[in-house]
Amino acid sequence: MTEKLTHTPSHAPSRGPRSLIFETGAPESRCVMPPAPDVPGIDLDEALGGALRAEPPLLPHVTEVEIARHYSHLASMNFGVDSGSYPLGSCTMKYNPRVNEDAARYEGFAGLHPYQPVDSVQGALELMVELAADLGEVAGLPGVTLQPAAGAHGELTALMCFRAYHVDRGDARRKVIIPDSAHGTNPATVAMCGYEVVTVPSDEHGGVDMEVLRAALDTDVAAFMLTNPNTLGLFDPNILAITDAVHAVGALAYCDGANLNAIMGISRPGDMGFDALHINLHKTFSTPHGGGGPGAGPVCVTETLAPYLPGPVPYRRGDGTYDLAEPALSIGRVRSFYGNFGILVRAYTYLRALGGSGLREVSEQAVLSANYLKERLREAYDLPYDRTCMHEFVLSGSRQKRENGVRTLDIAKRLLDHGFHPPTVYFPLIVEEALMIEPTETESLEELDRFADAMLAIAKEAAADPDLVKGAPYTTPVRRLDEAGAARKPDLRYRPEE
Repeated sequence: MTEKLTHTPSHAPSRGPRSLIFETGAPESRCVMPPAPDVPGIDLDEALGGALRAEPPLLPHVTEVEIARHYSHLASMNFGVDSGSYPLGSCTMKYNPRVNEDAARYEGFAGLHPYQPVDSVQGALELMVELAADLGEVAGLPGVTLQPAAGAHGELTALMCFRAYHVDRGDARRKVIIPDSAHGTNPATVAMCGYEVVTVPSDEHGGVDMEVLRAALDTDVAAFMLTNPNTLGLFDPNILAITDAVHAVGALAYCDGANLNAIMGISRPGDMGFDALHINLHKTFSTPHGGGGPGAGPVCVTETLAPYLPGPVPYRRGDGTYDLAEPALSIGRVRSFYGNFGILVRAYTYLRALGGSGLREVSEQAVLSANYLKERLREAYDLPYDRTCMHEFVLSGSRQKRENGVRTLDIAKRLLDHGFHPPTVYFPLIVEEALMIEPTETESLEELDRFADAMLAIAKEAAADPDLVKGAPYTTPVRRLDEAGAARKPDLRYRPEE
């Protein structure tokens, strides 16, 4: 009988039960005591035309120390890259260097207003111009817009540029091809741009099935969208043949840059034949990620497509100063102002700190970490594609489900008891009981070994005591939740007892 883990591991945050803030304090408690007003008072109900509510709002009455402890406790209940390993496949949740945060908080950046005259924001424009040039060099695609606010937004921007390009040529194409391992945002973007989605399967090695792709390509295809390395964490060795075949029918090749963390400084999508690439700065270039933002998804394109980019685009004048200009055939703005500037500052700092050789080392470390974990775990879990992976890899919990009734979800929940955020589960959809693991380059060998040891321990538990794993987690503030119910019928309102 496997001993049940009933304590919180030493590396996990303290997350014990605590009263709700509405259950804390007293009616006479105050957090702030402002000075007496030095202006005449007014009748608020009269000023609002009798619209003042009959009863005061239900607000907690707490002291400053109580509210400070309340929010500190809430923070300790969260899990993030600062509290433990976050091997979330496809999302690149790596540690964010604090120097990036310091740079973004400089008064000369943080205090800017987007409507300031260009002559008063020369430093910000210089940063944007240099960042765009650096990203273009990393991508091998010289035309760059920094406007898009996220990866999916970058996809949409690139496909809109593709559409404008085809329309200008009088070429009314109707279809966009995507692989079956694509991110879910890809088909959504295709549909939003008015195209028909055509899906091609993966071959036995996890790459694009070339025979099916060639059969699907015709003069009605506007583009082919591909993540390379793909969502299985595999680099497609046929990439040059793929882009050549796409271009042969007059279509354009789009690279989803979600997995750029595996190849930057080593290979460039532009050199692979791609016409456009979006870059998730909030993933690859180590800025905050998750929780709904913030984000940035710049798009890099060929010289041919550069005139279609959204404007305005910052540029360097002949006299060395900086200004904004509208590309000749621009699709128009895709975001307010000029992009998520705080994220751009963080990404610029990250690039400047590492340089070209540093970016290559990031990719090499990410790939090494993933292959190390894959080799440690391959005997305990099924490995659908037995190839050298890139920065992430996909395991399957099919064996545990088949032999012991333990699902991938149960394995993920049990990892919480070991102090790890679970990897992505049940994606990509083409792998049954998928566990998609991305350790990133920021985790030490000791941390990788702790994660591997936890996964191996769970595999043994699944065989010896399946109910133990199926009952996890045991150390979290709440136990197993009705996740489908929480997603479909969320209850987010506090209701005091009558």
